[in-house]
Amino acid sequence: MGNHFERGGIGEGTRPLAEERPVVDLSVPSAARMYDWLLGGSSNFEVDQTACEMLLQVAPTSREIARNNRWFLQRVVRDIAQEHGIRQFIDFGSGLPTQRNVHQIAQEVDPEARVVYIDNDPVVLALGQSLLNENDKTAILPVDMTDTETIFAHTEVARLIDFTQPVAALFVSVLHCLPDSARPKQLVQRVVDKLAPGSCVVVCQLVSDDPQVRQDVTELMRVQTHGNWGRVREKKDVEDIFEDLITEDPGLVDVTDWRPDSELQQRQRSIEWTEYGGLGKVPPRD
Repeated sequence: MGNHFERGGIGEGTRPLAEERPVVDLSVPSAARMYDWLLGGSSNFEVDQTACEMLLQVAPTSREIARNNRWFLQRVVRDIAQEHGIRQFIDFGSGLPTQRNVHQIAQEVDPEARVVYIDNDPVVLALGQSLLNENDKTAILPVDMTDTETIFAHTEVARLIDFTQPVAALFVSVLHCLPDSARPKQLVQRVVDKLAPGSCVVVCQLVSDDPQVRQDVTELMRVQTHGNWGRVREKKDVEDIFEDLITEDPGLVDVTDWRPDSELQQRQRSIEWTEYGGLGKVPPRD
């Protein structure tokens, strides 16, 4: 099962693991490749472009939501590295290789920053394997992001991540790809339970206040991706995930409004739906 609607992810300089890769079915649209097309990328195919055109009929500002989500990822990683001093990142559902990825931003702050990417989408793994260079402070694990037991026991996680120290766990634009049966809140909680106090948890996902938009987009993506999709949810679903975390300012917001680089910067907003979320910290243990 793939992990995204997804904001692209790993990029130049990351070391993929030499494990067997699933076969890529290019006859079925990939949510990761659709995201790439919305960002103006070239790692997509006609089937993805056709699905995106259908999506734009239902949600015309989908390009804006993709761009705003990508910029949020870059800002929040920089903030975690600079303001919180965290040097360890686990990115759940990393997406297609693109520019200004997690390890690139974190290692600009500190070249010793370490990043583990988690993604089992065959398109992401295939392109990642062919595009990425050696970087011994990064790794990509071909593991379903819900399989936390395998993730935490993995040798690459043991090599790169010290769970006695604060870690940043990123769930950026991925939880809407999980059906309710995968229990997204419980997934995040299993990760939080593993993290040291002071760790950061970033969560955002696609939401809409319009039930018709939620229904139409969910059904479109479910059909187009052959079931590799969850659903567009409501803000309350995201707020529920942050229940046991200390939410950092400015709270849970449209990610366009999460610590923008400049208040004067013109921001193109999505209308029908939005990426909603923020940054939480793991509180001290009792």
